[in-house]
Amino acid sequence: MQTDATLPYSILLYYCYTHIEDAVLYREEHHQLCLRLNLKGRIIVATEGLNGTVSGLKADCEAYMAHLKADPRFASIDFKLEYGTEHAFQKLYVRVKDEIVHSGMKHINPSAQPVGIHLDADAFKQMTADPEVVLLDVRSNYEHELGHFKGAVRLDIENFRDFPDAVKSLDHLKDKKVVTYCTGGIKCEKASAYLLEQGFENVYQLHGGIIKYGLEAGGENFDGQCYVFDGRVATEVNSVNPTVVSKCYRCETLTAKMVNCANPFCNNHITMCDDCGNKYDGCCSDNCYEHPERRTWDGTGFYPKKLNGYNPVANSKRLRKGQPA
Repeated sequence: MQTDATLPYSILLYYCYTHIEDAVLYREEHHQLCLRLNLKGRIIVATEGLNGTVSGLKADCEAYMAHLKADPRFASIDFKLEYGTEHAFQKLYVRVKDEIVHSGMKHINPSAQPVGIHLDADAFKQMTADPEVVLLDVRSNYEHELGHFKGAVRLDIENFRDFPDAVKSLDHLKDKKVVTYCTGGIKCEKASAYLLEQGFENVYQLHGGIIKYGLEAGGENFDGQCYVFDGRVATEVNSVNPTVVSKCYRCETLTAKMVNCANPFCNNHITMCDDCGNKYDGCCSDNCYEHPERRTWDGTGFYPKKLNGYNPVANSKRLRKGQPA
C-alpha cells in the first residue's frame, strides 16, 4: 500500500449507493468528466449508484473528488486514496449496468433498507478482539486466499453472486455478532443487508473495507496481501504484523505473488512462486502450458489487454441534445 503523497499519481477507490434517475445520461456525462481530467479506470453506473476505481495525476484526481462531492447525490461518498508513480490502468471504461457490484441480490437496496452497522478502524479492532465475534470475509476465493484477517470465516465462492447460497451454511451463527469485510466496503453493504434479511440478529461491517483499514490502522492482523482490481493486482496493507499466507498453486510453497495463467483462454487467478513461474511459464496446468496460444511469461503474470488503437474519446457517446459537454 503506497501512502507517499509526494508521488505524482493518485489511485481512488470509491462507491456510493444513491438514486440516479437516468443512468445512461449520467454515464455519458461522467465519461466526459473523466476525459477532461485525463483519468483512467473502471466505473460502473446504475440506477442504484456509482462504483469506481480510477487513477490520474493528483491534481486531476482532486478535481474529480471535488466534482463528485459537490453533487448532492454523492455528498457522502468515501474515497480511499493511494498513490503511485504512474497510472494503475491502461484504459477508461464507464459502463451502465443493473448493479454497481454484481451480487445476484437485486432486491437489496442499501440506501433504503437496514445494513450492517458501520465500524471505523478502532471500533473494528476492538470488536474483533472478542473471540465470540464472527469475522466474515464476503470476497471470492482467489481474493481471500491471497490475504485475509486472522480467524475470519471465508466462504467458498467463485463470485459474489454466489454469496446468498453460501449464507445457508451460516445459519448456526444467526445469534452471534457478525462483522463483514471486503476490499473497499461495497460488497458489505449488500451482504450485511442480506444477512439481516435472513434473520441474523447483530450485523456489522468494516467501513471502507480492507483498503481504508490499511490506510488508517496499518492493516494490523490482516495476513497476506489484498487483491485489487487494477494493474497492481495486489497491494500490501499490513505494516504492523505482516505475514504471507498464500501458497503457490503448483508447489504449495508460501508466496504472495498473484498471477494470471498464461493461457488466455484460462486466465485463472492464482498465486505462483517465481520458481514455478519460470518452470511452467506462468501456466496453472500442463494443459495450459501446452496451449498453442499461451502468452509469453515475463515474470509478472500480468497481461494487459492490447490497446488495438483504443481511443477513449471514440468510446464516448454523444451527449443528448441540449445537455452540456
